[in-house]
Amino acid sequence: MSARIQLWRCGTVVNMTKTVLKSTVLVVIVLGLLWGGAMLFEKSLIFFPSPDPWPIQSGGTAGGCSFTDHLFSTEDGVNLHSRWFRPGLSAEADPAERKVVLFFHGNAGNLSGRTEMMVHLAALGVEVMIIDYRGYGHSEGRPSEEGVYRDARAAWQFLAVEHGIAADRIVVFGKSLGGAVAIDLSSHVKPAGLIVQSSFTSVPAMASRHYPFVPAFALRTKMDSLSKISSINCPKLFIHSTHDEIVPYEMGRKLFDAATQPKTFYEIVGAGHNETLAVGGVQYLEKIGEFLESLPD
Repeated sequence: MSARIQLWRCGTVVNMTKTVLKSTVLVVIVLGLLWGGAMLFEKSLIFFPSPDPWPIQSGGTAGGCSFTDHLFSTEDGVNLHSRWFRPGLSAEADPAERKVVLFFHGNAGNLSGRTEMMVHLAALGVEVMIIDYRGYGHSEGRPSEEGVYRDARAAWQFLAVEHGIAADRIVVFGKSLGGAVAIDLSSHVKPAGLIVQSSFTSVPAMASRHYPFVPAFALRTKMDSLSKISSINCPKLFIHSTHDEIVPYEMGRKLFDAATQPKTFYEIVGAGHNETLAVGGVQYLEKIGEFLESLPD
């Protein structure tokens, strides 16, 4: 009897070992597929560009503002499309007389979908240039982390070098993914000010919230704004809604807490990620206007 029991126990151990081994192999295979999938489709999970149905225009008006379209090239030879808004109907005003807001939009669509926001900003008495990253709208190429950083540097060069606008008159503004672009640029140049709206601490931190099945270590795109923000010394305005369903409010607070003075945090209550202007309304725009007015002339 004892021999049979011993054999049964031995067989049970062997079967359990086989089961554990099979389970381990299955887990490894699943993790491998997730890792491989994350690497293969990573950019499509982060960037959502769309073509611009409107043609490039030499000039036009929108909401009482004039605008002109410009093309410029990056250091790696990619041609980008931008649109420059000026308050009033005169496109001939000397840009040296006003601050210029360099605007970086979020991860979806293209610059044509941001016209309303550009008009509101220009109404604050500043000029605004918005760009489409590579792969967006009429811009060439395909988006990537290093690619959009290069796009931002090229936009800065376009303003500061080609148009001779002093760095202390350029305000960098980034929304959502554009916040990561704005923070990276501002860590390399010295703008008059930086506005970060509804932006995140890093891509891995965002992935852990929205794609928990994707191993964070598998992501090559980092956009680690949290590690960069403390190196930026210009005045900073952080804007975030308590009800942001895409980028958690806590991430906006973390960026603010890690930033050096001078800095201001403006909280909007009840706005979804893409509802900041609609919900924040006049007070939201006034806060941006106050920040712009507070910057040295």
